[in-house]
Amino acid sequence: MKEAKGKRSLSTPALSRAGARRAPERASKVRPDAEETLRLILASIDSMKAEDTLTIDLAGKSSIADCMVVTSGRSNRQVGAIADCVVRDLNKAGLKRVRVEGMPHCDWVLIDAGDVIVHVFRPEVREFYQIEKMWAQGPKARAS
Repeated sequence: MKEAKGKRSLSTPALSRAGARRAPERASKVRPDAEETLRLILASIDSMKAEDTLTIDLAGKSSIADCMVVTSGRSNRQVGAIADCVVRDLNKAGLKRVRVEGMPHCDWVLIDAGDVIVHVFRPEVREFYQIEKMWAQGPKARAS
C-alpha cells in the first residue's frame, strides 16, 4: 500500500506510545488521610458559600469517623450544589467510595467520606434536628 504524500502511517507500537502519553495521571496514588480529607471538604464547602460551618472532633466519642462537619445552604438547590461539589472534589482526590444520602429532596444531605462525615442542611431542618448539640458536648467543636 502506497502512502499519500505528506502523510505517514502509524504502526501499532507508535499508536500505543502516543496513547500512553495522553493518558491522564491520577491526582493521588494513595487515599488522603483524615486531615487532608477534612481540609478538602472545608475548602469545597467554603467555595460554595455555605453558612454556619461547624467542625466537630469525634475522637473518643464515636468509632464511626474522626470528625463531623455540619453546614447549611440557604435553599434546597444550594444544599444539593454544596453536596455535589464536595463529592466531586473527594472523587478527584482519590476517594471513590463516598456514600451520599438525601440528594433527592436536598433538605438534609449526608456525605460519608469514611474518616469525615458531612451534614449539609437547609437552616430550618438544621434547627429542627440540632445534631451539633448532640455531638458537640465540650470544647472540641469549632466553627470553621
